[in-house]
Amino acid sequence: MSEAIATAVCLADYECLAQRVLSAQAWAYFAGGSADELTMRWNRSAFDRLALMPRVLRGGPGGSTKTTLLGQEIAHPILVAPLAYQRLAHADGELATAMAADAQEALMVLSTQASVTIEAAAKAGATCRWFQLYFQPEREATLHLVRRAVDAGYKALVVTVDAPINGVRNREHRTGFQLPPDIAAVNLQGLPAPPPRSPSGASVVFSQFVSQAPSWNDIAWLKSQTSLPIILKGILSPDDAVLAIESGVDGIVVSNHGGRTLDTALASLDALPAVATVVAGRVPVLLDGGVRRGTDVLKALALGASAVLVGRPVIFGLAANGAFGVSHVLRLLRDELEVAMALTGCRSVTEIGPHLVRNAE
Repeated sequence: MSEAIATAVCLADYECLAQRVLSAQAWAYFAGGSADELTMRWNRSAFDRLALMPRVLRGGPGGSTKTTLLGQEIAHPILVAPLAYQRLAHADGELATAMAADAQEALMVLSTQASVTIEAAAKAGATCRWFQLYFQPEREATLHLVRRAVDAGYKALVVTVDAPINGVRNREHRTGFQLPPDIAAVNLQGLPAPPPRSPSGASVVFSQFVSQAPSWNDIAWLKSQTSLPIILKGILSPDDAVLAIESGVDGIVVSNHGGRTLDTALASLDALPAVATVVAGRVPVLLDGGVRRGTDVLKALALGASAVLVGRPVIFGLAANGAFGVSHVLRLLRDELEVAMALTGCRSVTEIGPHLVRNAE
C-alpha cells in the first residue's frame, strides 16, 4: 500500500486506494449517496459540462490564492467540509484531519457527529475553527454544543439545514451498515435523547422527525444566543437564499449534502449562479459537492463562490494514509488551483469571474 500511495498524483487515485482499505460498510457510508445516487453523480458531471476560456499574456508579480472569509485571511479558498465519524476511515479520525488541515493552511469545519471531541479536534489543529451544528431536539442541548465550540475557540457556526432526516441510503442498507461499538458521535453523548417513536400507525417522518425539525424561527433564536457568525449549509433555492439574508446570516453554503439526502435534487454547481445573483455579495457564498480538481475550484469561484468545501476526497486521503493522505489531497487541490489560475491568466482569486467559463455542451 505504501508504494501505491507514493504513486497517487490526483484525488481519483486516493479514491481507488481508499476503496481497497475500507470495509464494505465504511465504503458504503462514505462513498454512497441517496437512493439511485443521481444527485451525487450530477454534482460531478456539472463540473465536467463547464469549459474554461483561458486568457493569455497576463503574467506579472504578486500571484496568490489568498482570500478572506468573514474577516479572516486564509491561504486559499479550499475548506475541509464537515464529515461525520471519521474514525471509521482511520483510527486517528478527525485528529489526523485537523493536523493535516493545519499543515496545509486549510480551514476545517468539524461535524457535530465527529468521532472525537470538539475540544480535542481544536487542539489538534489551530485552523480547525468552524463548527458544524445540527439543531438538537432540545434548545438547551443545542446551546450546550455552541458553548463548547465557543470555549474551544471555534470562530463560526455552520448550521446544516438540508437534513432534518436522513436520505434513503440504499447502498448503506444493502451492506447492513452499523457503527462499530467503539465509534460514536461523542459530542452528543449525555445530551437529552430524541423524543420517543410515534404510536403505531402514525408517520414517523412527519410526527417525529419533521415535527422536531428546525425552522427559520430557530435561526433567529440562535442568532440571539451567540455572537459567532452563522453560516447556513444546504441552500439550493434562491428563495431560501433571500430568506437567509433576511434572517441576518453571515454566509451561505450552496450544497445538496453531497447527494446524501434528497436524490434528484439539483447539482450544487448548477444551483450556484442563481443563489450568488440574489445574494449579490452581501455575504460569502460557498459551494460544497463534487469538487475533485483545482479546475473545479476555479469554476466554482467563477460562478460566484467565495470558497469551496471538500468532503469525500478528504476521507479517501484519510483512509489511505491518515494525516499524510489528507495533507496530500489538500496540497494537490491547491497546486492544481494555482496551475489553473496561471493558465487562465489570474494572479489572484479576485480576477476569477464568469468570463472564464462556458457551457461545453
